[in-house]
Amino acid sequence: MNLQLATTPLNEAACDWLIVPVSEGFEFNGRLGQLNDALGGQIGRLRESQDFTAKLAETALIPAPAGIRAARLLLVGLGPVEKLDEAGLNKALMTAARAASGKKTDRVAVAVPSPGPSRLSLGRCIQAVATAMTVGCVGQDLYRAEKKRFPFENVDLLVEPGQNGAEQKAALEAGTVVGEAINLARELVNQPPKVMFPVSFAERAQNLARQHNLRCEVLDQAALETEKMGSLLAVSAGSDQPPRLVFLEHNQAAAGAPVVALVGKGVTFDSGGLSIKSNDNMLTMKCDMAGAATVLATMVAIARLKLPVHVIGLMGLVENLTGGSAMKLGDVLTARSGVTIEVQNTDAEGRLVLADVLDYAVSKGADRLIDLATLTGACVVALGEDVVGAMSNNQDWCDKVLAAAKAAGEDVWQLPMFGHYDELIKSDVADIRNVGGRWGGAITAAKFLERFVKEKPWVHLDIAGPAFASSDKPHREGGGTGCMVKTLLEIVKG
Repeated sequence: MNLQLATTPLNEAACDWLIVPVSEGFEFNGRLGQLNDALGGQIGRLRESQDFTAKLAETALIPAPAGIRAARLLLVGLGPVEKLDEAGLNKALMTAARAASGKKTDRVAVAVPSPGPSRLSLGRCIQAVATAMTVGCVGQDLYRAEKKRFPFENVDLLVEPGQNGAEQKAALEAGTVVGEAINLARELVNQPPKVMFPVSFAERAQNLARQHNLRCEVLDQAALETEKMGSLLAVSAGSDQPPRLVFLEHNQAAAGAPVVALVGKGVTFDSGGLSIKSNDNMLTMKCDMAGAATVLATMVAIARLKLPVHVIGLMGLVENLTGGSAMKLGDVLTARSGVTIEVQNTDAEGRLVLADVLDYAVSKGADRLIDLATLTGACVVALGEDVVGAMSNNQDWCDKVLAAAKAAGEDVWQLPMFGHYDELIKSDVADIRNVGGRWGGAITAAKFLERFVKEKPWVHLDIAGPAFASSDKPHREGGGTGCMVKTLLEIVKG
């Protein structure tokens, strides 16, 4: 896909689709007025008939519009301009991109919204358009003969004269990189487990690391045994697919800069182990490596953007199956840190993987940590399918992550980490057990993980709801979503 800035007037843009975002209560001045005049007042008539009022993500299609060069005009609502934020802009633009990508198209032109009284700068608007156009036209139908979604060949971002300088071009490049990172995370999640398993994921990471100058280490079974990662290894024991741990590093920071660790759960398929899932609950478990996919995609984006930061990315990769060597209820595992863990549910496996990977991240010099995991159904029960749960041992670090999520337009809500939750994971036969009972399941899982970060500032992001969409919506494709890539890039940039 080729994206470029252009100052072509809207009525003169030669394209298959002309997408024009419009704020609620719009007036016919500037470019919109010129476009309405060229159309003989057609947009005005849509407003008068209430067929288009520019509510957020509302669309109106004008096919073969007379008076302009575009083959189709798609108006998309932004809602009240004073309330427009990153999330709203993204929803509107994604809706438009998906509407325009249902058939093959050569050229799309998008009128970049003018910041006006909104809280968004021109650079943020350009970046948002580039990201949405890159993501919105890519589907999950990797193996369908008849595709539902067709990537755009060319996208022109139409700006006012004088708004296509170096700063705006940098915003365009950043938005494109972010969009491609989100698509990478989505594609990794959408691949079937026959294709995406621990070794193949690690090989993909190695290839991307070579391509983008990331330092990469891959720990195989023998290396994991040497590192005494008994918790992670127990999860993989029931599968013929050997486990892997991928370590990536990007360091373009000044000497002494803090090291941020991004840690991802990479259960490439989760049957539940001997605590086996039902068919319906197992059906989408190719998505249980979404945390690892998000970390890999973010590390690639960090390298491509050449951010002046020191970041390490770690991905613990296993399959959780039911073979003869699978861990059993009542087993006691010894984690890398020396903590002993009683297994009371083999389907609470993600925390067992992360326990060793978090401990390893600290040993590799991490000063601050963020882990991402499709960890608990309890978090989905608490917050729904569209909100990420955040839990932390350090409020200042958590506040920074929450602020980054808000700036990125992604919904995150903090859950409490009161000390009495620790009582729920105490074991009679080991230091801790891997489940805390029926109540507060998302929090007790986080309290389990807290034992392995050695009091370093740490935030746990439970992405079980938003990481995988069960169905399409006008603004979102089903399947992998690539959630939290934008947030991680915001927090890393500072």
